[in-house]
Amino acid sequence: MSLIQVRGVHYNYPGKKDALDGVSLDVGEGEFVCVVGENGSGKSTLMKCILDLQKPKKGEIIVSHRIGYLPQKTEIQSNFPASIEEVVLSGTIVNHIKSIWYTKRDRAMANRVMKDLDLYEIRKKCFRDLSGGQQQRVLIARAICATEKVIILDEPTNGLDPSISIQIYEMLKRLNEKRKLTVVMVSHDISRAVQYCTRVVELKDGKVEFDGQVKDYRVGGAKK
Repeated sequence: MSLIQVRGVHYNYPGKKDALDGVSLDVGEGEFVCVVGENGSGKSTLMKCILDLQKPKKGEIIVSHRIGYLPQKTEIQSNFPASIEEVVLSGTIVNHIKSIWYTKRDRAMANRVMKDLDLYEIRKKCFRDLSGGQQQRVLIARAICATEKVIILDEPTNGLDPSISIQIYEMLKRLNEKRKLTVVMVSHDISRAVQYCTRVVELKDGKVEFDGQVKDYRVGGAKK
């Protein structure tokens, strides 16, 4: 079952060539997809179009389930003055239509996700007092609470030590396998990321250069 369908999508910024030039791809349920490419290849633009943050100039995107999103980390996020529990719970707000109050279901979901990500025992700690790796786990937990089905992560290990990056990748892999969480991850850390994902999509100049299994991929989009 396809959760995300991208069909012939074009997008360009004013006065510039196409950031996306006829991109097509499907993301199926339970996949762990790593989107790679050089700066300016169209990775972030594609993610923003999928998330409906930008409207394609041409083509179609069909999303069959709510997506949890983890943008690139900012200084504002790092200094957020709230507890782990409060940050994770805030991910459930997208499920609310008529009420701003958290329900028992919201709290049960947040507790389960915090346990899955080894955050439950420290849930009362202030977010801004955490290490970079812990903060990233909290933000991933928040994204999962918005969907439980599919998440998009934009450079989730950017700025983290290599050992912490590995922990993040291993955690995502565990969630993908154990919880059947569909993961779409933009990463510049290609050599490490491909050790954990099941599929690679490489963009170059706004086009899909490679789309296939990890075993068939090497940097540059060529097959072995």
